[in-house]
Amino acid sequence: MSEHRPGQGPGTNNNSAGPRIAAPPEFPDLPEATIARLPEYLRALHILAEARQDTVSSEGLATAAGVNSAKLRKDLSHLGSYGTRGVGYDVHLLIEQIEHVLGLTQKRAVALVGIGNLGHALAGYGGFASRGFRIAALFDADPKRVGERINSLVVRHIDDLAEVVRQESISIGVITTPASAAQQVADRLVAAGVTSILNFAPCVLCVPDGVDVRKVDLAIELQILSFHEHRKSALTALPGGRSDPHKAVAT
Repeated sequence: MSEHRPGQGPGTNNNSAGPRIAAPPEFPDLPEATIARLPEYLRALHILAEARQDTVSSEGLATAAGVNSAKLRKDLSHLGSYGTRGVGYDVHLLIEQIEHVLGLTQKRAVALVGIGNLGHALAGYGGFASRGFRIAALFDADPKRVGERINSLVVRHIDDLAEVVRQESISIGVITTPASAAQQVADRLVAAGVTSILNFAPCVLCVPDGVDVRKVDLAIELQILSFHEHRKSALTALPGGRSDPHKAVAT
């Protein structure tokens, strides 16, 4: 992740061979579906970079990201990135450009509220730093948790939230509290100036305009998988349906 001089967007190549990735608008207006897929492309690109692969075809990157190549090419065209015929995409330049668009060229400070089992695990996860984020503060309302040290951070009381958010310039909050406390925590985060919230609590949050909320509900994801398992079982039971791979074959 590197900085760029004004007027020179990420991925711009000014040599005589011409640009490998065209300079996009300063901030392209991207479809929501494209925004949701960019982190998948970035994850795949980082894996390629770690394997010392300098270029990748649209088909190869699409396979690594789990999308079709036509969709990937359309997504990247929104960034002004078209690759080079016969060569593909420059892995490092494309990483640079996607990180620029996602705002990952600076370490964004994050506050995590709720140091239960899930919160504790997230607080101890070391992978955020390599993806552009810094867990800057931990909070809980339980006196038994306050003062606990996780990595280099000490859990603060929730009453210190506003002061710490201001000191650390925190704009993103992560809620890992029980559902009953999540809305009150969200209200405190918003009042402190946090404008983006990642909510792990199993509830819907009410926030004012200008505050973005993303919800992660593992139970819902499991229920969706349960539907697919139910459907596969129903198809197996139909005449001519697939055999159950878990049942022994009679001999």
